[in-house]
Amino acid sequence: MKKIGILNAEISKIIAESAHTDMIMIGDAGMPVPKGVKFIDLAVSEGIPGFLDVLEKVLEELHIEGAVIDLELKEKNPQYREKILKLLGDAKVEEIPHEELKAISKNCVAAIRTGEFTPYSNIILKSGVVF
Repeated sequence: MKKIGILNAEISKIIAESAHTDMIMIGDAGMPVPKGVKFIDLAVSEGIPGFLDVLEKVLEELHIEGAVIDLELKEKNPQYREKILKLLGDAKVEEIPHEELKAISKNCVAAIRTGEFTPYSNIILKSGVVF
């Protein structure tokens, strides 16, 4: 049995197999997942697991060079946006309209659905390299 880190086998495998520029989406309970994108459903009930919790654990294991978030967060929920930006640290963050984020998501290698009910709790992480 794995002792530390992400215990979910599918997420752990996706992270381990990620190459430079691969994209992984983490979304709220309502974020659609395009056909052909691996769907990892973690949602149990409202808020379980939470988006920020999942994002934090993925970022502990995945080296990213950037991220894409919903532009709507800036106006609709600036405090939540700040929590996301804090978790991302100095990673380059692009903010685009929700509809564009949904369009880009078709290029993700995987999409992780959380139980989050906070609107616009979606992110696409762009895998980086550690060297």
